[in-house]
Amino acid sequence: MAEKLNVETAPPHNGSEARARASFHAEILEIIEAIVLSVIAVATAWNGFQAAKWDGRQGYLYGTATRLRVEAAVASAEGGQRRIMDVTTFNSWIKEKESKDERTAAQYVHRFSPEYRIAFDAWLKTEPFRTPGAPPGPLFMPDYHSPLLEEAARLNQEATAAFAAGTEARVIAEQYVRASVLLAVVIFLVALAQRFKIRRVRIGLVLVASTVMVYALVNMASWPRLQIEPVSQSSMH
Repeated sequence: MAEKLNVETAPPHNGSEARARASFHAEILEIIEAIVLSVIAVATAWNGFQAAKWDGRQGYLYGTATRLRVEAAVASAEGGQRRIMDVTTFNSWIKEKESKDERTAAQYVHRFSPEYRIAFDAWLKTEPFRTPGAPPGPLFMPDYHSPLLEEAARLNQEATAAFAAGTEARVIAEQYVRASVLLAVVIFLVALAQRFKIRRVRIGLVLVASTVMVYALVNMASWPRLQIEPVSQSSMH
């Protein structure tokens, strides 16, 4: 009679243990889902912050490139005008030199710009009126350097570099935006998993979501980051 009683009471005990185990597994799964959603929330906020920072850097660099182009154009125009003035003065000097008017020719020499005067003196040392192979003018001398034209070339190089850096910043911002799309897919998969009562389906969706999340996080870790700039007291007033 006792053995029969033990056999009859065993199934309820096994069923209770199975329900407890199932409940424990469900709780673990819910904890994993909560962790995944928490990580995704933080990562999404970080992505938005980085995308905004890189967008701002792109605009700043593009603006810098435009400013440098304008400054280069101004320097180039001024340098070109000064060169034309030196060439015109040099032509006048040639005429006075041919007319044997040394006094007027000397006055034109004093009107040369400092950089042109250096090249002019070096050109005279080649005895251009006696040497057939002499350079045709001071502009063809290696001693001639135009600070304004060189400044324009330097500014153009800086503008090109700034524009290239701005384009790179745009690419990085787009990477963070694409990562946010992947994180949104993770949120969708986790939310979809919570709708299923079948444990295997729910676990499968959570595993897929976790895989996508890890893939997105690994990529984000390899991308450049802009730090949060501290707000100074002077900028607050």
